[in-house]
Amino acid sequence: MKTVSLYRPLNVMDQLLESFFDSSLVPFTGNPVLSKLPLVDVQETADAYLVEAELPGIDEKQIKVQVDGAKLIIETGKDGEKKEEKDGNFLIRERRNVSFSRSFTLPENADTESVSAVLKNGILSLEVKKRTGNIRRLIEINA
Repeated sequence: MKTVSLYRPLNVMDQLLESFFDSSLVPFTGNPVLSKLPLVDVQETADAYLVEAELPGIDEKQIKVQVDGAKLIIETGKDGEKKEEKDGNFLIRERRNVSFSRSFTLPENADTESVSAVLKNGILSLEVKKRTGNIRRLIEINA
């Protein structure tokens, strides 16, 4: 029986780099073998900050979004490959189920009480409203 393999001239180098560097420290290399972090877009509008993260194949029950002080944190479940019971052996297996944690420092005018999240078609969309009014105030000095 012949073995099916995918031609990758740099496959050995990819494996060496992945074993040498912790992939969670490589935010985005353009190489899916090295990167475990989702692609994220952060946008500012007139009244909110919008964060969109690509999370294809991840169920909303596996995603945890929280605010800790001025940090917005997105996390997913446990590391490991999905346990599938199928007849036969994998000839090529590139998809992995890995956990990750991303955190973003929110600006001073972000209203951490008004964060909303929606997961649709593998895209997690977060909206953080901006506080209205001045965030700067004068502090009176008592003598």
